[in-house]
Amino acid sequence: MNTLIKQYCDDRIGEFSLIDENRKTLLTRLSNYISEKSKKAEPIHLVYICTHNSRRSHFGQVWAHIAARYFDVPNVYTYSGGTEATAFNINAINALKRVGFNVSANDEISSNPIYHLRFDDSEAPIICFSKVYDHIDNPSSAFAAIMTCSDAEQNCPFIPGVELRIGTTYDDPKAFDNTLQQDEKYRERCAQIAREVLYVFSLV
Repeated sequence: MNTLIKQYCDDRIGEFSLIDENRKTLLTRLSNYISEKSKKAEPIHLVYICTHNSRRSHFGQVWAHIAARYFDVPNVYTYSGGTEATAFNINAINALKRVGFNVSANDEISSNPIYHLRFDDSEAPIICFSKVYDHIDNPSSAFAAIMTCSDAEQNCPFIPGVELRIGTTYDDPKAFDNTLQQDEKYRERCAQIAREVLYVFSLV
């Protein structure tokens, strides 16, 4: 991965002490799931789910992909989805650009473009677009569902095919859209999710 993203990961790993013990216990459940799959050399499918699949769930998908590369955990496939499809929010995209991702869209005028996030010249980009959690591009069985917002946790009482469901909810940076705190809050949420996902993979 490029040096900016590698340094960003190094910095977030240096912040593991910011994660409280109750949160670490919760995150360890996901680490254990990944570890068990890895020991059996089985594919590891992680689906990050939020209501609109526009911000937090994409952060989860992206950072899980990066964390797997950073810690050299093979056979990890990351996805995101929502209870409804909207679009990958531009403020979340800009937060990832600031970290060091090279982001391009297949169609800038589409209401829901497909984005390619490049982090390494030698690897395929991460593909992101808004979709429902059971979209055909997402796994339908043998996966972990990571709920990144409380609305999705409440509105998805049953997810077919899931092996592990875990609620790692985060405050929505959308609350600060079009305010002076907008960029700060997106940076904060991006960093928090990166930190916790890296913590998960550090235990594998």
